[in-house]
Amino acid sequence: MSSKAQDDNVFKALAHPRRRALLDELKDAPRTTGMLCDAFPDMDRCTVMLHLKVLEEADLVVARREGRERWNHLNALPIKQIHDRWISQYATHAISILDRLKSDLDG
Repeated sequence: MSSKAQDDNVFKALAHPRRRALLDELKDAPRTTGMLCDAFPDMDRCTVMLHLKVLEEADLVVARREGRERWNHLNALPIKQIHDRWISQYATHAISILDRLKSDLDG
């Protein structure tokens, strides 16, 4: 998959608040699908699984089977790559503008 297509998948996955909430649940430790369903009682298991599928397609979640359980692990590398490619460049530009504004106001 091309880098552009992968970036598109990551942005698509991160665009939905429920998927971001699922990633937040996985931030500290892997969780089984059942644990994630318990953390979101207003969503049925099918909906949780659909969101996890989108996250897996974006390589943000890696699922491992252990017996009957499916453990979901966060893969933060695609988020870092998005940060490095997009966010850090724009943040650097914004900081330089703010620095110039501060200098103008102080001077």
